[in-house]
Amino acid sequence: MVGLTNAVVVVAVVALVLVRQFRARPINTDRRWWLLPVILGVIALREPSLLDVHHRAESAALLAVELLIGLAMGAGWAWTTRVWTEPDGVVWTKSTKASAAVWIAGIALRIGVYGLGAALGLHQHSSALMLGFAGSLLVRGGILTWRARTLFAPATLSTPPLGASPRFTTAYGDGSRPAEKERA
Repeated sequence: MVGLTNAVVVVAVVALVLVRQFRARPINTDRRWWLLPVILGVIALREPSLLDVHHRAESAALLAVELLIGLAMGAGWAWTTRVWTEPDGVVWTKSTKASAAVWIAGIALRIGVYGLGAALGLHQHSSALMLGFAGSLLVRGGILTWRARTLFAPATLSTPPLGASPRFTTAYGDGSRPAEKERA
């Protein structure tokens, strides 16, 4: 039953994150962007069946691969997200088509890892998926927060420098056009 609960939590969080990230929305670097990934990580790590008890080494190797995929996916997702400031100094983000490609690639790789585990006869728990997703969210949040803070460095985002002009950072695949002039 715990595996089903974890799967429901993962699906709900993924749905929430996807809906929120593919819409333009302001980012607040002062809030606790790391809290959701930490909660997901704690939920995943509390499971005693995170590793297959009969195949610990193989299960640990697949978990490591899952974590690496999650971290790479989070970094790719963050670098393909458009970040810009409006004239009032508010920093906005929106995931792009390239971000969707990162998601699709990440899901395909995870399916491959699951298939490999099944071929090796490993019992795989949803906690590994949750831990990988927590890593994705943590890396993505950290990189986006860093990118947003560099827009008005060294000033804080809540108070842009007097007379500062709006700035943007490009996302991978964006070209060199300002993000606020991009078509959605």
